[in-house]
Formats: sequence, structure tokens, C-alpha cells
Amino acid sequence: MTDELGALTAIFTEFYYWITVVLMFLIHVGFCMYEVGASRYKHHQHTLMKNTMLIPLVTVTWFLFGWWIYWAFPTGPGLAPSIMNGSDALITDDSAFSAKFYVATSQLMAVNLGDHISGVFWAAFLLFSWTAASIVSGAVIERITTFAFGILAIAIGSVFWTIDAAWGWHFDGWMLKLLGYHDAYASGVIHAIAGGFALGILVVLGPRIGKFTSSGEPRNIGPRNPWLVTIGLFLIYTGFWGFYAACNIPIFNLGPEYGMEGVTYFTATNIYVTPTTLSGITFNFLMSLSGGLLAGYVVSRGDPFWTYSSGLAGVICASAGNDLYHPIQSMIIGMIGVVIAYKMHYWVERKFKIDDAVGAVAVHGYAGFVGLVICGFVLNGYPSSGYSVGAMWDGSTYASINPLGMFLGAIIMFFVLGMFPGYVIAKVLNGVGRLRIPREAEIAGLDYEIMEAAKDDEKSVASATR
Repeated sequence: MTDELGALTAIFTEFYYWITVVLMFLIHVGFCMYEVGASRYKHHQHTLMKNTMLIPLVTVTWFLFGWWIYWAFPTGPGLAPSIMNGSDALITDDSAFSAKFYVATSQLMAVNLGDHISGVFWAAFLLFSWTAASIVSGAVIERITTFAFGILAIAIGSVFWTIDAAWGWHFDGWMLKLLGYHDAYASGVIHAIAGGFALGILVVLGPRIGKFTSSGEPRNIGPRNPWLVTIGLFLIYTGFWGFYAACNIPIFNLGPEYGMEGVTYFTATNIYVTPTTLSGITFNFLMSLSGGLLAGYVVSRGDPFWTYSSGLAGVICASAGNDLYHPIQSMIIGMIGVVIAYKMHYWVERKFKIDDAVGAVAVHGYAGFVGLVICGFVLNGYPSSGYSVGAMWDGSTYASINPLGMFLGAIIMFFVLGMFPGYVIAKVLNGVGRLRIPREAEIAGLDYEIMEAAKDDEKSVASATR
């Protein structure tokens, strides 16, 4: 970088995404605390180990093939022509945030003094992957094997959410072009798919011992440490600020993209290159959080667990359109999502005997699904992407946001890429006897199994040194 202003812009963008990664790490800290607080003491070590090991498993597989999937399959199985036309750069001005830094053909992981984007942008997406796996982790606590969870974490973290991001988040994604799909802050791309994936697993995994009475009535196995649950969820709220910021491009030249040849106009955009501001999404984040908390408190009659969780559900429900909503719309949408998610959780629990230990399917899956559907109605007719505006390289246009396209997008996220793969993989793991821990181990506690394994290792070492 020889131009001072260009260097400042590039380094600012690099630091911007680096900060989002740091903030999003707090989401994972929050999930750890939240799950330990919700689980019984005899399962604490296993719960923590499960959340710890998803970090290396998802990181390494994301490095090896997850990132490649995102850039390789945006057009799906040939459903929509690419807007790239063989080019590896959307803009060539190095003083702006350039998409050439994060396409599959660029030199991603080398130490390159000319590249200040690839590593931090890769890491921001990686933290999304951790989040998807962590959502699943909470739903299945106290009964799944570490081996099975590792396989499932890789599947959702480095494969299936990556496919849905390529289809519905990538600027070249076929769902944007054909369906008018719009999901700025991942109601579906992260949350609906992870919730659906967790539900598919739970259908096969079955409930915890003692969750249901002999007559089929559900028992409440409440949080064992309300302090950890509360602090964990507040850390997730905090990390969500980084999540929202990471879904934005901090500096982008809209001139050429909006058909204004010869015009230079820099602004922040969402991931679809639609203009937005951090100010605008700050309004909407806080209003949807507040709407969720208020609705959760009322609908659960002051239940602390559901009140805290509903703040998260409110944000998730409004996230699809929080780049374009009015703050009052964000609040109301968050409220609607919470009421539906809460009611759905208990209906599914009673009807199908599904034991979602922390309400993850409801908070992430149902709220995310509802958020996508609502977005289709509220933003009907709005451009699905910044690339809908102005001249396209191939002369085509993107479909506008519409109710049918968003509903079909919700089905794809929750069921096609979420619940169905989760069910199939869990079924295979169950078939080979690797999905669920033995009954006696579940009763004794998963930590008992860990301690026994450690004792066996100590005995082996002692025998070897004699």
C-alpha cells in the first residue's frame, strides 16, 4: 500500500473485522456458561468439553473445506447464472473494501502484506460456524456422546450452514436472484438452520431419562444455576453486537454498483451491498431485544429462563430485515416471534415428546423461521440485494423481497438444509450405536464416564512405569 488514504481504509477494515471476531468469541463463552447453568452438576464437565472441542473441530474443517464451499456453490446446481463472469473482483479500487480479497481464487491464508482482509473475514465467518454448532450443543445436553456431537458439529458448522450461506447470503446466491431472499443478520442462515438441525437430531436422540412421566406428561428439568444462565445469555447478547457488525461491509463504493458511473460514494452496507449504517442497526437491535424481553416476561408469566432466552429470540426473529425495519417494527416483530416460539416449544414437546433441553429449537429455529416469513410481508417489494439496483454485468436483475420467496427460503433453511440432514446423520450414528450414551452412564452422569476414563489412563501409565 503506497497511498496513505488507501492504507488507512484497508487497515481500518481489517481492524473492524478483527474486533467483530473478538466480540463474537463472547457468544461462545456465553453458550458455555448458559449450557452449564442449564445442565445438572453430574454433566458439567462433559458439557464444557463438548463446547471446547467444537472449536478445533469446526475451525480445522472450516479451514480445509468449509470456506471453499461458501465460495464454490452460490449458484446452487446451476439454478442461476453467476454475476462474476469469470472475474475475481467486483471492484478494483484498492481504496475501498474490495470483494477481490475474499473470493475463492485469491491467496487466502498466506502472509501477504497486500492482503488485509482474507484472514479476518475468514475468521468472522468461522465464528458464525461456531455459533451454529453451539446452538445444536445446547439442545442435546446430558445424553449425547462426545463422538456424535463432534461429527454433528462438523456437519452443521462446516457443511450445511455454509451451503445455506452460499445460497442465501453470498452476493451471487441463487436464492437472492430467484426467490428474492433477504436475511441481512441471519434469522435463517444461522439460526433457523441450526434450530432445524437440532430438531432433526432430537427426534432420533430421544428425551433425557425422567423428562416425561409414565403418562407422557413433561417434567420441568429447570436450570441448576440461574446465575450462570443469566450471565451466559447476557454475554450472548454482547457477542451479538459483533455478529451484527460482521454481517456488514464497513466501507463500500456504491457509485458503480448503483449504476452511477464516474461517481464515488462510500458508505457501510450489509452483506448484500445494500446501504445501511451501524446507527440504524443499533436502534433495531436494542428495540428487538427489548420487545423480546417484554414479550417473554408476559407470555411465560415472569419465568426467568424464558424471559432471558426471549430477548435473544426477539433479536433473531427481527434479524432478517433489521437493516431496513423501523425500530418500532423491530420491536413488534421481536414480540411476535417470541410468542410463537414459546407456544411452539411446548406444543411440540407435548405432541411429539421432544426434549429440547434449553429451548434452542424454539429460540433459534422457530423464531428464525417466523422472522423470515414476516420479513417477506413487511419488506415486500424492497430490493433483496444492492445488486438489484443499477446495471448488472450480465444484464439480469434480482427478484425483490416477497412473501412467497421468503417462505420458501424459510423451508429451505429450517427443513431442507437443517432438520433433514440432522435427522439423517443422527439416524446413521444411532444405527451404529454411537449417538447416545448408555442408560447407566446417563444416570450416573457423563462426568463419571470422564473420570473413569482418566482413572484407566492413570492405571495404564502406572503399569507401564513398573
